[in-house]
Amino acid sequence: MSRPRVVVVDDHALFRAGVVAELGDRVELVATADDIDAAIAVVCETLPDVVLLDVHLPSGTAEAVITACAHLDTVRFLALSVSDAPDDVITLVRAGARGYVTKSISSEELCDAVDRVAAGDAVFSPRLAGFVLDAFHRSADNAVDPDLDQLTNREREVLRLLARGYAYKEIARELMISVKTVETHASAVLRKLQLSNRSELSRWASERRLI
Repeated sequence: MSRPRVVVVDDHALFRAGVVAELGDRVELVATADDIDAAIAVVCETLPDVVLLDVHLPSGTAEAVITACAHLDTVRFLALSVSDAPDDVITLVRAGARGYVTKSISSEELCDAVDRVAAGDAVFSPRLAGFVLDAFHRSADNAVDPDLDQLTNREREVLRLLARGYAYKEIARELMISVKTVETHASAVLRKLQLSNRSELSRWASERRLI
């Protein structure tokens, strides 16, 4: 198996040299860079397998490098940072990073992470993986549903209570509106969602985990 071709990006010369030494002959070091512009230029020129980069650089963040190189389909990015802040992790993952590890990682673990990212895997320090999963679930929960999006906030409230089996009188009491108003909202919900009855409504809501 050929060694992955790697570019190392970090603004601290001593740390950068240490990373290069730790990777040793496990990788083919293509180049190093110490700021965003230099990193973008060298990545576009050399097309490495993996860019191992610090999250915070003097001229900006690693997100700028990843975004500028997004058109390079064969290049993968692995963040290496002292920061384990959830916002940093999620921002880089959304930008396109294939992994995020902290600088407390061992030499062997770092080499393994580079190999795995080069092979197409996603690699995260154990604690950081939880941030990514939580963000994924939040994004899934907040995803726009075109059917649901056409309902007003009040109609969504009525929908959820109807799907849970509440009677019109109970919904009216819960939302502090009249039964007639509940009936109007219920009719609007069924019409907009093109459903015939409460049974279909309950099934529709259950499929979308709204109940």
